[in-house]
Amino acid sequence: MAAHIAIPIPTMPGKQDIEIEVTINGQKQALHYRVELFYWEDCNVPSIDRVECIRQMLAGYDQDWTLYYIGSPTDQFVPITFVKREDLVKQRKLLIEEL
Repeated sequence: MAAHIAIPIPTMPGKQDIEIEVTINGQKQALHYRVELFYWEDCNVPSIDRVECIRQMLAGYDQDWTLYYIGSPTDQFVPITFVKREDLVKQRKLLIEEL
């Protein structure tokens, strides 16, 4: 079972690159996250279906990053958290070792 730590991140326009270094049982791990606000008005093809809008906005996103979490949408935007692809592999490996 994985434990979670919640860290509030202020909502600001643009990308927020977040680097977290944690030490667990003497082992240091660096994790890289990115929180970005995606505005509904930026949808290439206006659509009532917001899921399709998000899918279109993420289609060409930087391949070094992978989707981690979709936050609660507002009327103007949806906050989306990404994690460095290589860090996600590290996290999964640590979880498997726990089992």
